[in-house]
Amino acid sequence: MTAQKHIIIIGNGIAGITAARHIRKRSDHHITVISAETDHFFSRTALMYIYMGHMKYEHTKPYEDWFWDKNSIILKRAYVSKVETNSNSILLDSGERLTYDELIIATGSVSNKFGWTGQDLKGVQGLYNYQDLESMEADTKGIERAVVVGGGLIGIEMVEMLLSRQIPVTFLVREASFWDNVLPKEESEIINRHIRSHHVDLRLKTDLKEILSDEKGTARAVLTGDGEEIACQFVGLAVGVHPNISFLKDSGIETDKGILVNEKLQTNFSNIYALGDCAQLRQPREARRAIEAVWYTGKMMGETVAATICGNQTDYNPGIWFNSAKFMDIEYQTYGYVSAQLKEGEESLYWESKDGVRSIRIVFQSATKSVVGFNAFGIRLRHKVCEQWIKTGTSVDEVVSSLKKANFNPEFFKKFEKEVIF
Repeated sequence: MTAQKHIIIIGNGIAGITAARHIRKRSDHHITVISAETDHFFSRTALMYIYMGHMKYEHTKPYEDWFWDKNSIILKRAYVSKVETNSNSILLDSGERLTYDELIIATGSVSNKFGWTGQDLKGVQGLYNYQDLESMEADTKGIERAVVVGGGLIGIEMVEMLLSRQIPVTFLVREASFWDNVLPKEESEIINRHIRSHHVDLRLKTDLKEILSDEKGTARAVLTGDGEEIACQFVGLAVGVHPNISFLKDSGIETDKGILVNEKLQTNFSNIYALGDCAQLRQPREARRAIEAVWYTGKMMGETVAATICGNQTDYNPGIWFNSAKFMDIEYQTYGYVSAQLKEGEESLYWESKDGVRSIRIVFQSATKSVVGFNAFGIRLRHKVCEQWIKTGTSVDEVVSSLKKANFNPEFFKKFEKEVIF
């Protein structure tokens, strides 16, 4: 039995709360979770559905409010203004100081801003936290048009949210095609068409230059890089996020873009860990990024740190990359390594349905024919099957002939294998 410690967790998102839950499962350590965002943990990925009326906030909380007291996890609503590593303590904005034996920093991300004139006007915002949702709810009531800037996942979520309120949207994407730094050409063009099919004014190769103000300090229009003025009363800035670590200045904790951590997610202080969006691996595993701001990696990190703190030293191993998203009506899954441009020594097979809304791409090594990645649009593939094919280096010929094994829940979803012709 390890000695009882006080564990402080800054941040009540998926990474921090997973750590808290698994530490409690393994120990009787004192656990305090601090967050200024909400009283309780909620599913951040469901923010858009609250706005769209599909869910209420209380529906996004995976645990009942009594869960925390029952499991002796103290929740504290506060901002952390400073981490004082020399005294193993944190300072809250109220002036209260708390001491820790082990500290977990899981403060997530903040939305990017790039110094545009007008970026701090009323009606201009990103979408990351609950307060952003509240602002968007208030600032889009009764408006005539919105502009969303940025061609990524948050951008298309904001577009769909606004469309659900029948608010016309102009979508500014500086790239030549939607998310073309991530998606191959064909998949990117599927999404271009799909966005436009929803009557969105999609402007590719269009930069934001300035946001114009009315006499009350509220956004009234945007000015594009080519000089066009587009009237609007709301501007969604969906131009990425960065780690929320500004409060660590002068703490002695080493940072780069994020908080630098080793394979056990420890910082340069052995009793301080960083998890989730704010963590930057010093030596990421092959083909993985140093910072991965996705839900499931935060969960894995929480489990990893809980094991280590409770006496079972564990390295973080996220395994083979995967992700999923939704582009309005088109579901997207990716497994393994599918780049926007094929890497040297790679080839791919690509199939697209006649209606142009479903596709599969299989990437494989030219020399060995072993599959290394999958993209699926509008078709659900089984995660475990695709992952196993990648892990074992299954040949592309075998994968194509066995594709029905990956069809997810075939009794409810249309079978597509006979249509796939490579």
